[in-house]
Amino acid sequence: MNRKLSTILLIAISTLFLLMGCSKKESGISGSFKGTGEGHSGPITVEITLDNNKLTDAKVLEIQDSGWAQPAATTIVEQAVSTGSIENLDAVSGATHTSDGTKAALKAAFDSANVTSTEKVAAVNTEKAVLEDVTCDIVIIGAGGAGLTAATAAENAGASVIILDKMPMVGGNTNYATGGLNASETSIQKAQGVEDSNEQFYQDTFIGGHELGDPELIHTFVNNSAETVDWLIAHGVALARVKRMGGSTNSRTHQPADGSAIGAYFVKAMDKAAREAGAEIRLNSKVIEIISENGKATGVKVETKDGIYTVNAKAVILASGGFGANPEMIVKYKPELEGFGTTNAPSATGDGLNLVTPFNADYVDLEQIQTHPTVVPVKNIMITEAVRAQGAILVNREGKRFVQELETRDVVSKAELEQTGGTAFLVFDQDIRDGLAAINSYAKLGLLTQADSIEELGNAIGIDSEALASTITQYNLFVETGKEPDFGRFDLTEKIDNGPFYAVEVAPAVHHTMGGVKINTNTEVINKDGEVIPGLFAAGEVTGGIHGGNRLGGNAVADIAIFGRIAGTNAAAYIEK
Repeated sequence: MNRKLSTILLIAISTLFLLMGCSKKESGISGSFKGTGEGHSGPITVEITLDNNKLTDAKVLEIQDSGWAQPAATTIVEQAVSTGSIENLDAVSGATHTSDGTKAALKAAFDSANVTSTEKVAAVNTEKAVLEDVTCDIVIIGAGGAGLTAATAAENAGASVIILDKMPMVGGNTNYATGGLNASETSIQKAQGVEDSNEQFYQDTFIGGHELGDPELIHTFVNNSAETVDWLIAHGVALARVKRMGGSTNSRTHQPADGSAIGAYFVKAMDKAAREAGAEIRLNSKVIEIISENGKATGVKVETKDGIYTVNAKAVILASGGFGANPEMIVKYKPELEGFGTTNAPSATGDGLNLVTPFNADYVDLEQIQTHPTVVPVKNIMITEAVRAQGAILVNREGKRFVQELETRDVVSKAELEQTGGTAFLVFDQDIRDGLAAINSYAKLGLLTQADSIEELGNAIGIDSEALASTITQYNLFVETGKEPDFGRFDLTEKIDNGPFYAVEVAPAVHHTMGGVKINTNTEVINKDGEVIPGLFAAGEVTGGIHGGNRLGGNAVADIAIFGRIAGTNAAAYIEK
């Protein structure tokens, strides 16, 4: 009996310990929890999922930051999930405020669950696995506007294409483009009664670039512009109206019908076109080397979070963008820009320039770096030049105009820096806002100051309101007479007289890097001996020689479209030789 009782007692004790163990194992917190942090332009809200105190999932629920903010925030939460912790997360280059805000939101979510954020699921394996290699006809480095255009053209010519991009979304810096696309002698211009010529476009581009651009490249650029516009329309980029932008002597900046920002519109259409044509797009895939075989470019090595692999190809197109988001490179080539903000996407770090160094590639105009004059200080959000083209004016803190608003960007930037505080204010009315859909995005971000009268607007932004009212009255008289003797403004089409009235403070920031890899008119990369590097092509902001010492508004999107199309077509022809 005692023996039986002992056995029962032992089983009971064992069961108790087992239950205690189970209770301890399941004592952690499980469920979904939200947290909010402050981003670049407003709050960022995330939601985490915990399973017994361990992070199993996280996602971004709400974010006000524009452009690259969403993918930057997504990259941060993906890091957290992969490590099981929010400790020591790497910030996304060029998106520091968004990165910090996302980290703060994750911490707040952990805090709301009363769980420490330092517990990890497992140690992170830093060794990269070797993945299976792949093969295609043409591999393209960069899924921005130039890369997507090149891929579509190459696939249309019968080549198989893989596009690689280090970022978690397509578009690159093109996502930030707002103004439009310059072209001459187009069907749209002719339909709207605009008489333009390729020679006039050439002169504007060459002179606007301080006569530093390569004449052959610029002639290729302008002579292919009209055909490229028709090609883009056929591939879903429905351009419908033209405006005159800074530095241009005619209305040749092509835009969507409602004046929407050209960049996101272009990217959406060309992403669809490239995929439908057959191109394969691989994101979160960083090219770390262009492979050379007997001096020819024959593929690339790619690094992903899962490992490293090779894409073997018959030709390589470099379309990785400029270096406007790399402050070290900016200061290296133009020291006076130290401390300036940037309008660029975080992907614009100049990686492509280093990739072609082993090929003895030549470079041109690396010191030519442009600032954009209308960028919101601290937030680094660019206000498109199209706002000025629509009729807005620039005033200083004394309430007075100080420059011809549609002068070239370097001229306007210099004039702004000479004003009190080194900033200015864009001022416009409801009619101007209604005429340009892109302005609505600025309102959603809370960038605009609004008032029912000019005097109230002046008081709201802290400038001389009486002087501002006098300036507006005088400007409206200029519009009535069609003559502006103060600075020679030519597009006197819109009065500023229909409230409510709006203003936004602006200052210069790094915008475009005109220099880059040297190419010929076939977009083939040239080495320092002046010879073509077989199998290596380049297009877009990674190249130099087109814009010289200053880029005209509307010429960047034209550049990526025109030379992207040439690169794709010529690379496809090259592999058939």
